[in-house]
Amino acid sequence: MERFLYRLSKSKFRNAFVLKGALLLTAWRAPQSRPTMDIDLLGQTSNDLEYLRLAVQEICCSRVEPDGVEFRVETLEIQKIKEDAEYEGARVRLLALVTNARVTLQIDIGFGDVIVPHAAEIEYPVLLEFAAPKLLAYSRETVVAEKLEAITVLGLLNSRMKDYFDLMLLSRLYEFDGTLLLRAVNATFKRRSTKIEALPVGLTSEFPSAPGKSAQWKAFLRRSRFEAEHADVNEVIVAVRNFAGPLLFAAAGDNKFEFLWKASGPWSKI
Repeated sequence: MERFLYRLSKSKFRNAFVLKGALLLTAWRAPQSRPTMDIDLLGQTSNDLEYLRLAVQEICCSRVEPDGVEFRVETLEIQKIKEDAEYEGARVRLLALVTNARVTLQIDIGFGDVIVPHAAEIEYPVLLEFAAPKLLAYSRETVVAEKLEAITVLGLLNSRMKDYFDLMLLSRLYEFDGTLLLRAVNATFKRRSTKIEALPVGLTSEFPSAPGKSAQWKAFLRRSRFEAEHADVNEVIVAVRNFAGPLLFAAAGDNKFEFLWKASGPWSKI
């Protein structure tokens, strides 16, 4: 995946796509980033499938120093992943040859989301001794805002345990300015036409006690190889609520939120 990102960073499309998703945690050097086999991008260009096909092909064929990776563009397949017209995205799959191994690369490209304060350049860490990709990435504020919006919309039907894990991890590792985070929340909820709730059911004690939630959490931990840690989903919900609750309460009441969150909290008045 990192070699695709490197080719993207060296192509004319380097400013047309913004890195998002689980790979961001790796980019931010989070010690417990989730394993993933997918690349998630925000497209800042046309969402026409043929245009995207040609763009990905050109990225894969970018001239770079030999790194042992060959992208077989003739295997590229692309399809729509949202049916919501203006903002529908695309899923790209293609085969990559890494030395003697065959790997299927999946790239999900979304459109229409707003980044607050803005996309910023990051250097993606590499495992091998090759040049590191330097490319645009989501802000932490917008990552938080999008996950809170999903928690609000999905309610008790939410099976995206990764969002709770990521929010817990982000709140433990990083500092957040409340005013800026409030801007991101307002912008994301407005863009997605979602009403802000002061306390979504997904952040209450009702959520972890709902049927199936404990099993979903354990399955997520097992897939992510975190079985020995964070076993109690109730503790995770409390941690996320302590971080996000005061923020959403302020946003729902259209109030200011002039507080600072230092890594692991709590919120303190600025």
